[in-house]
Amino acid sequence: MTDEQHDQADEHDDLEDEDLDEDELALAGVAPAIMSWSAPEGFRSGFASFVGRPNVGKSTLTNALVGTKVAITSSKPQTTRTVVRGVLHRDDAQLILVDTPGLHRPRTLLGERLNDLVRTTWAEVDVVAVCFPADEKPGPGDRFLVKELAKVRRTTKIAVATKTDLVTPEQLAEHLLAIAELGRETGTEWAEVVPVSAVAGDQVGLLADLLVGLLPEGPPLYPDGHLTDTPEAVIAAELIREAALEGVRDELPHSIAVVVEEMGLREDRPEDKPLLDIYANVYVERDSQKGILIGHKGSRLRAVGTASRKQIEAMLGTPVYLDLHVKVAKDWQRDPRQLRKLGF
Repeated sequence: MTDEQHDQADEHDDLEDEDLDEDELALAGVAPAIMSWSAPEGFRSGFASFVGRPNVGKSTLTNALVGTKVAITSSKPQTTRTVVRGVLHRDDAQLILVDTPGLHRPRTLLGERLNDLVRTTWAEVDVVAVCFPADEKPGPGDRFLVKELAKVRRTTKIAVATKTDLVTPEQLAEHLLAIAELGRETGTEWAEVVPVSAVAGDQVGLLADLLVGLLPEGPPLYPDGHLTDTPEAVIAAELIREAALEGVRDELPHSIAVVVEEMGLREDRPEDKPLLDIYANVYVERDSQKGILIGHKGSRLRAVGTASRKQIEAMLGTPVYLDLHVKVAKDWQRDPRQLRKLGF
């Protein structure tokens, strides 16, 4: 199928405001497979979580460590909404990375639920890595986060200075001192403080070594080659949302949600020429936002469809036919019923 044909599919949009169907179910995760082989002596396995204020580089770091795209990354803050597990396989260890939303002072019911998700994750993992972007001084938001994290006593904590490619060595040294001081002020003991740049690849391997060293000994929890336990439909929805977030007005990112209504291989296709059909709805809160997302004569929606389709094809390794519709779910971030139907 040509790009032109794909783009024609992307033009589809529903011009009516619609509530979601009552029987819509939230997408569920996939349980780890049971391993049938024993690990070598000294093998380590466990969970680590990257946390921090919105847009500090957590998702980019997860993707850099795993080596493929399993978490949404965007220049817009607060773009991660689902806990995404990426799996790093090594001969000596298996590190499962849990990527959470950025902890923030909530202004909506959605924000409150995302914060609850973060706190629950902290208590369940072996290591929490707090991310502090090197191009920003630690501020009130960081202090709020670290104070909350200090309440979780048993979990090992490390500090990660991210985005080091954006600062000078002198600025980085000051940043590392500020992180250490924040730990002292909040009573938080950092097991490690490590600077990294996921974009440049600087010290990503060292960070992986440090995280592995803090894991307990144990067998692998996922099969070899398994990169994420996030269902493919959730990955597709997140990639669509990432494409929709780029280039829109500042007020729009938090108002976008994506639900994959139907996803499956097209029947009657040759085995060597599969085609994956994906039908998805992009939800916004107001008609004016719908117009922004669709663009002049559907131009923006076509661009979103083309960009997300290419990402999905790269992730899943299968040609994709993507059909997008834009719908309005009024004030869904503040409506418990709508949040449930959108999977939050």
